[in-house]
Amino acid sequence: MSELPPDHNADDQPDPLDPFDEIIAEETDRDPDLAVIEAGSRTLRTQGGPPDADIPTRPADPEVDKALREVETELATRWGETKLEPSVSRIAALMDVLGEPQRSYPSIHITGTNGKTSTARMIEALLGAFELRTGRYTSPHVQSITERISLDGAPIAPERFIETYQDIKPYVEMVDASQEYRLSFFEVLTGMAYAAFADAPADVAVVEVGMGGSWDATNVIDGDVAVVTPIDLDHTDRLGTTHSEIATEKAGIIKQGATVIMAQQPVDAAQVLLKKAVEVDATVAREGLEFGVVERQVAVGGQLVTLRGLGGEYPEVYLPLHGAHQAHNAAVALAAVEAFFGVGAQRADALDLDTVRKAFAAVASPGRLEVVRRSPTVVLDAAHNPAGARAAAEAIGEAFQFSRLIGVVGASGDKNVRGLLEAFEPVFAEVVVTQNSSHRAMDADELAGIAVEVFGDERVQVEPRLPDALEAAITLAEEEGEFSGGGVLVTGSVITVGEARLLLGRG
Repeated sequence: MSELPPDHNADDQPDPLDPFDEIIAEETDRDPDLAVIEAGSRTLRTQGGPPDADIPTRPADPEVDKALREVETELATRWGETKLEPSVSRIAALMDVLGEPQRSYPSIHITGTNGKTSTARMIEALLGAFELRTGRYTSPHVQSITERISLDGAPIAPERFIETYQDIKPYVEMVDASQEYRLSFFEVLTGMAYAAFADAPADVAVVEVGMGGSWDATNVIDGDVAVVTPIDLDHTDRLGTTHSEIATEKAGIIKQGATVIMAQQPVDAAQVLLKKAVEVDATVAREGLEFGVVERQVAVGGQLVTLRGLGGEYPEVYLPLHGAHQAHNAAVALAAVEAFFGVGAQRADALDLDTVRKAFAAVASPGRLEVVRRSPTVVLDAAHNPAGARAAAEAIGEAFQFSRLIGVVGASGDKNVRGLLEAFEPVFAEVVVTQNSSHRAMDADELAGIAVEVFGDERVQVEPRLPDALEAAITLAEEEGEFSGGGVLVTGSVITVGEARLLLGRG
């Protein structure tokens, strides 16, 4: 049961026509993980849309670029993000020798299946608008490793990234020598982020888990606010095969006395999260009950939403992202920031409306339904599991007006590729299967075999090289003529999206 007070007095009678009451009363059919896809402007729109994405390019200075590559090379010798040993012992040891930098600032900790980065960016924007110095740690990156660590709303400068690595390197080596396994790639980056935030110094850290929660490297912080975005089935070989098993791992970020901001969840996942909250005396705010989306309308370049927060309503908030899922992300982010400021607990008043509007209007998230070319329109999206793909397929119809959509899919071999392709089958006229440069990439011919079973042989084309796949898809989209409304969606993996972004001249 939530300990947060209601927005009106007990004597007040609810308005039977209140849209928020309808949210509470009705059974939602929104997929529980519609939180990864971020839609751009409609195909025929040239104005509006998300702000320019803040993806850094390679350093212009050759010496800095060389030094950054050396750091990247050293990090690449460590365990990758997909090789894990479920323990926080190594990262805890690193924090100890660094002097516990993660204790020097309050934090908002975010877990869930999809949508964590989008939510983190919204939270960061809100905190920054209220003049707090933020540190944001998210993963994976689209193009540059420096994207993962942000200060004051912008990726850390390459020079500072290099300096931070060099500063903690002796301590990393000390921990390596004392542990059974060396610190992993993700653990070292986590240590760098926490050290950089302390050095800044940051007023608050916004931290996205890498995987799970309990034993994730980020979980050496005690978040004042724990955010759980919708949970779905992913990484089932490590986190469990049911919603409740996965929720058990993710509930590990809920700490003693924290406030839990819980997005809409499958019932079994919600039960696990609520049980953990009771065990640690945490306060819970649930989407659809204590907060939520009251109304949303499609607008030029995005949508206009009215949100119900912990302190009241926030009407006519412009969000330069498309899709119902993004409105729900915004509601979660707003509630998290309200909880951080004590709204609903120590104070009853809402946050300043103009500041909230300004913050949301500035939100962007690279590589998620990001338009990178027009005529024909080419969109990049990082959907890499069935839940993300379902969200993309649903958002496409609202955000764009494609008469013919061609898919370019390059996926990782350890994902549910069939489920991903099945989600896109209704919206792709044809699909060009390919592969990215990662060692995790599924072979294009193997991917084609699955695609043929889903789409049929006539709708599948194989181009193992990504540049050839992009060219083939653009040609297919242009078949009906320059003004036909054909489009291309590049998806399947963050790596595929990042490489396509470079090939198409972004970054």
